[in-house]
Amino acid sequence: MTGVVDPESPLSVLDNGAWYTIDHPSAVGGVRRAASTTALHLGMSPSRAAEVSLVVTELATNQVRHAGSGSVLLRVRRTGLEAALEVLAVDAGPGMRDVSAAMLDGVSSGGTLGIGLGTLVRLTTAWDAWSAPGRGTAVAAVFAVSGPAPEPAVPTGITRAMTGQTVCGDGWAWREDDGTTTLMVSDGLGHGPLAAAASHAAVRAFHDGPGGTPRALLGRVHDALRGTRGAAVAIVQRSGDTLRHAGVGNVAGTLHGTRSRSLLSNPGIAGSHASTIQETSYPLGPDDVVTLSSDGLTDRVSMADYPGLATRTPLVVAGVLLRDFGVRRDDACLAVLPARGQP
Repeated sequence: MTGVVDPESPLSVLDNGAWYTIDHPSAVGGVRRAASTTALHLGMSPSRAAEVSLVVTELATNQVRHAGSGSVLLRVRRTGLEAALEVLAVDAGPGMRDVSAAMLDGVSSGGTLGIGLGTLVRLTTAWDAWSAPGRGTAVAAVFAVSGPAPEPAVPTGITRAMTGQTVCGDGWAWREDDGTTTLMVSDGLGHGPLAAAASHAAVRAFHDGPGGTPRALLGRVHDALRGTRGAAVAIVQRSGDTLRHAGVGNVAGTLHGTRSRSLLSNPGIAGSHASTIQETSYPLGPDDVVTLSSDGLTDRVSMADYPGLATRTPLVVAGVLLRDFGVRRDDACLAVLPARGQP
């Protein structure tokens, strides 16, 4: 938890993911090397690692050439005994009107490699993208070590440490229990290793033991955080066409749909003091999306100005919203729960 983490070390990717700022052509080499090293560390063959490097190079080069700058996240997703390398490239450039056309082989996105984003289709296990004119671009690429691609519609979250910090004090987790999907975000008080320790304790308590209602799970997390710095915590649960929510502190929840709704939490601090934990239920529409965000994002996270974003995978949704609503003066976490199983 402590000390300086080398951003090109595979361990930094395997732990929590690593963000790379792509603001100059020279920055492309750093993220390419990190991607290749991590692929090899996961057990991919040298030829497969070279394919990973090719895709990452194309994504990062496009950010410099077309957007001026961008960010790339490298992280590892583990599901049971399976592992996959996830790449998320996000920029605030001019965007694309037709993403599908850019994915065709032979359509060069900048001439640098002469292969265009068609490499994404050919070389990844799975991919997704969103873009709109004037709204930038987000591209997700998944490289499975073995077996099929991870299910794209499962909830996911992304974190980003505040500027100057090497660890993020926010965390997220999800679980599946007999068809009921539950998602949690924890915002450890303050920042740095002690805040991260509180969020890690929340994640452990959330996963330990049987499933339950958001209120019951939040009570378990609250008890587990005693003796830590404490955290703001919110939990949402999808069961059929019903959403249940319980929260303590300032993790913001929003149900994005035909009519967006804020999910209200109780005041207090999990692990320290909290009023009686209350649980609220909301009806879910088939196209609704739920977000939970720490106070490293503004409290007005909205999807209203992003045409088609709600239909994309949770990783792409999280990347776009963190890009536009995140602030650098605090740790940030945004997690996404799609209302339906197959976006």
